[in-house]
Amino acid sequence: MQRISEYGHDIISTHNYQRQKHFLQHGRVSVYEHELNVTNMCLKIADYLPVRVNERALVRGALLHDYFLYDWHEPGHGLHGFKHPHIALENASEDYYLTDIEKDMIRKHMFPLTLKLPRYKESYILVVADKIVAISETLHRK
Repeated sequence: MQRISEYGHDIISTHNYQRQKHFLQHGRVSVYEHELNVTNMCLKIADYLPVRVNERALVRGALLHDYFLYDWHEPGHGLHGFKHPHIALENASEDYYLTDIEKDMIRKHMFPLTLKLPRYKESYILVVADKIVAISETLHRK
């Protein structure tokens, strides 16, 4: 949690980011919790791999990968899995300065649904971490 706080405090502390606590992602897990879970998983994967990553970008991109700011379970959000990376990127770009790595992470985190291959190793880490966490959160519904 220390690295998340170090690199992402300015994101987590904002009103819009805090709003995500009220939107469900998987089961009873909020989008806010999901993004923190995914960020933690990204760091675990990065620590395990024998390659260097941009930890700051990894944390910030992971924290913002689902920054779509709506309840996707409500009517009118069809094809959410395909559309939300673009919406999240748009919202994140309005609220925060994003590097190219962070933009790629947000835009392509739903690969292969997004079709275009991720460009950076941080993006690939996010793709894997998001799938692991999403499966875990979905299977642990109560």
